[in-house]
Amino acid sequence: MTAKVRDMTLLIKTLTAVAAGTMLATSAFAQSAREFRGPSPFETSFGVPIQNEPPAKLIMDPPLPTALAQGLFLSQYRVENVRILQAFGPGALTVSPRVGHLHINVNDLPWAWADASDNNTVDIGGFPPGEHKVKIDLVDANHEVLNGQSVTHTFTVPPMPAKTGMGQVHMHK
Repeated sequence: MTAKVRDMTLLIKTLTAVAAGTMLATSAFAQSAREFRGPSPFETSFGVPIQNEPPAKLIMDPPLPTALAQGLFLSQYRVENVRILQAFGPGALTVSPRVGHLHINVNDLPWAWADASDNNTVDIGGFPPGEHKVKIDLVDANHEVLNGQSVTHTFTVPPMPAKTGMGQVHMHK
């Protein structure tokens, strides 16, 4: 056997081993569609109970300082293992993957509002200078907080020049 044939045989064996290893590794890490995406939304239609859904999670960024300086609270968010939808009431509790929405409360007022828009940003304008608090809860279709997922941002709006503020800054055109 010549050196050239021996080198070619070694190269072919090496490439075959790498290809086989890649196939084995890929199949070891492969997930079924259900494992990757969660249960089918049609399962509950056929009486299959929802089980083992991963816990819902709310991730909130701090409010943008440049917006706060103008009396505007802008905080981007994302959720995991829940879809933000306009679906409410006991029937919506049987949907899988689960659905929910946000409850937003400002400065501990006795009321809050629901946001089911899923635009990924909480946008509140008109804060006067001073200390403020915004609490965001991730809730289910019956307005119950999911897995304790609640984020509170406490912040200070600095004094603003006379010509800035809500009327000047946050105009929708």
